[in-house]
Amino acid sequence: MLRHLRIIPLLVQMHIRSQMEYRGAFWLDRFAQILSYGSVFASIGILLARFDTLGGWTWPELALLFSFQLLAYSLGAAMSFVQLRDLEELVRLGTFDTLLVKPFSPWTYLVFSGLNIGYAGHVILAVALMGWAVLAVGFDWSLWSVLFFLGTLVSSTLLTAALITMIGATALIWVRSNHLFAIFFGFWELTRYPLNIFPGGIQIILITAVPLALTSSVPVGALLGKDIPMLGDFAGPVALLAGPLWVLIAIAHWRYATGKYQGAGG
Repeated sequence: MLRHLRIIPLLVQMHIRSQMEYRGAFWLDRFAQILSYGSVFASIGILLARFDTLGGWTWPELALLFSFQLLAYSLGAAMSFVQLRDLEELVRLGTFDTLLVKPFSPWTYLVFSGLNIGYAGHVILAVALMGWAVLAVGFDWSLWSVLFFLGTLVSSTLLTAALITMIGATALIWVRSNHLFAIFFGFWELTRYPLNIFPGGIQIILITAVPLALTSSVPVGALLGKDIPMLGDFAGPVALLAGPLWVLIAIAHWRYATGKYQGAGG
C-alpha cells in the first residue's frame, strides 16, 4: 500500500509534464475556458438586470452559486472525467486488460496517470468569482458557516467524481457508456440556477436519480438560509453527507462492473 502511494505522485508528475509541453497553447486554452464560462455567467447577469432576482436569489447569491458549482465540478472532474470518458475506448480496444495485470489498482492508475490540469481555467474563474461573491453576498459569516461551506465543497467534489466514475464504469459492462455523459451534462447545466425555479419532477431528479443539485443550489441555499424544495431543514446535513455516501456507491458499482468485465475477447 505504501509503495502504491509513493507511485501516485510520480504518475501525476509525468502526466503534468506531458500536458505542459506546449505551455503557450495550454494557457491559451485556459483563457478560452475562462471566456466561455464567463459568458455563461454574463447571460445570467442579463436575466438579473431584467428581473432583479431569480427564484428569490440576488445577483451576488447567484454568483456564489455559479462559482461553487463550477469549482466543485472542476475539482471532481479533474480526477475523473477525461479518464473515465476514455475508458470506453480502452474497453473497446482491449487496452483495459493491461491495467488489470498491473500490480496496482486499475482505478487509481487510470485516474492519477491522467489527472487533468486542464481544468485550471475553471478553477481560476470560479475562485475569483467566489472571492467577490463571498464579500458581496451580505452574509454574516461565522466559523461554523465557513466550515460548512468548505465541508459541502468537498462533499460536492466527491459527489461529482463519484457520478462520473459510475458513468464511465458502465463501459465495463455495456462497452458503450459515453452517451450517458450527455445526459449528465444536460442536468449539470441546470444546476447553475436555483432548484426552486424548476418543476417538481425536475427537482426530484436533481436530488435523487441525478443528484447534481446537491453540488450547487442545495449546499449554497442551505448556507444562505434559502427554502430548499423537499429537503427543508435537512438540506444542510444531506449536502454534507451526499459526497461520502455516493463515493461508497461508486466504489460498489466499480467493483460490480469490473466483476462483469469479460475482456476484449468477450
